[in-house]
Amino acid sequence: MDLSAINPAVLIASLMVSATPILLAAIGELVVEKSGVLNLGVEGMMITGAICGFAAAVETGSPVAGFIAAAVGASLLSLIFAVLTQYLLANQVATGLALTLFGLGFSAMIGQGYVGMKPPLTPDLRIPILSDIPVLGEILFRHDLMVYVSLALVAAVWAVLKYSRVGLILRAVGENHDAAHALGYKVIRIRILALMFGGACAGLGGAYLSLIRVPSWTQGMTAGAGWIALAIVVFASWKPWRVLLGAYLFGGITVLQLNLQAAGVKVPVQYLSMSPYLITILVLVIMSANRSRASLNAPASLGKSFHASY
Repeated sequence: MDLSAINPAVLIASLMVSATPILLAAIGELVVEKSGVLNLGVEGMMITGAICGFAAAVETGSPVAGFIAAAVGASLLSLIFAVLTQYLLANQVATGLALTLFGLGFSAMIGQGYVGMKPPLTPDLRIPILSDIPVLGEILFRHDLMVYVSLALVAAVWAVLKYSRVGLILRAVGENHDAAHALGYKVIRIRILALMFGGACAGLGGAYLSLIRVPSWTQGMTAGAGWIALAIVVFASWKPWRVLLGAYLFGGITVLQLNLQAAGVKVPVQYLSMSPYLITILVLVIMSANRSRASLNAPASLGKSFHASY
């Protein structure tokens, strides 16, 4: 066992890359839940984004086209969920689970012809001068564009929810959809837009896995990342900056266990591989211990169907 082989700067930089797909999916789901909708189909949207983005990038030779296709594909999938739950008033939990199963099956079907292929390279965005700073430059300024996009999304969601009229309306719909409707706001339209935004973010997270993190296409490659994103939203108490913290915590544990394996730590590989999920569950249990606080932070109308009776 040689722990000196673990470079802290490389570890932190790898942490940011590892956390990016989950961060993208989680920040999108936070917006969805702020509107009062519980979408458990994040895993299905992520895997759909992964194959749509991979296929588009391979066919066009452009990673940008891949990410756009991933956002559009997953957003269209979320639109199916929106129609079923907002217009047909289907149960949100059952529909979300069905969406995940559909996404997994759909991606496996259209991904058969792409197994073994390599997508076009997505270059790192080395920021001049700043990337040459010792240690700090390696940690913060040598990443691909999507890492910075994920951080910008967190900041933008936080600012919109806290300071803008759009954020105020979204939170009003999530807290009391009947009151928001009485004030003249289009509850269903707002929720559909929130769902499509959440779907696009999940799609970007999935495409990040297949185009940058791995990069290749493998059936079921999200490996529960969508469920972790859902858990992180609860862990974060529906606050954007805490979502960032939760995603980086999970990403850090994931990268650390890989480094420990490489360093030859004498612990069964299976235990190290499941450690990120176990620690996530442990954190959620601790956070849920105070039920009154958890319920206070959750949007009051979360998971409730809206039907305009007047």
